[in-house]
Amino acid sequence: MKQFALGTHFWIAGAMSLAVLAAGALGIGSVALGQDQSVAAPKDVIFARKILMGSIGDNMDELEGIIESGKIDVQHGASHADLVSVMMLAFPHLFPPTSNEWKPNVDKDPGTDTFAAPEIWTRFADFYQRSSEAAKSAYNASRARNEEEFKKYVTELRADCDGCHALYQKKN
Repeated sequence: MKQFALGTHFWIAGAMSLAVLAAGALGIGSVALGQDQSVAAPKDVIFARKILMGSIGDNMDELEGIIESGKIDVQHGASHADLVSVMMLAFPHLFPPTSNEWKPNVDKDPGTDTFAAPEIWTRFADFYQRSSEAAKSAYNASRARNEEEFKKYVTELRADCDGCHALYQKKN
């Protein structure tokens, strides 16, 4: 019987320890919840959109590589196109006005300084529309039924990307 009583005490002690740990975690979590999350630091937002654009670029490389290979695997390409579609829907939301930090003719940190042209914010509706059109082209590529459709929509997607970059991406 002592063994049962001793086991019960260990179980209760373990449960209490877990409860204290959970309470501590919730207490720390509530500190984060109390912070103002309405405005992210501009450098953090710029870094986030660079990471997202890097992922979009990686998937575009895959899509164009599939086409250039001559052996088009529509199903494999569909997964990359679907990812681009979803990322393009999120992309324009990473351009809050506070992240309009373009400065010409200065040394830039490639990780946290922006190459986004100020025109994004003065013509945001156009920028948003272009992102939506690219998302639609990518979505159409992800739903292509054959090689010709796939090539058509990936080519359309490339044109969407290039057109947006020509207007809204600074080079220096």
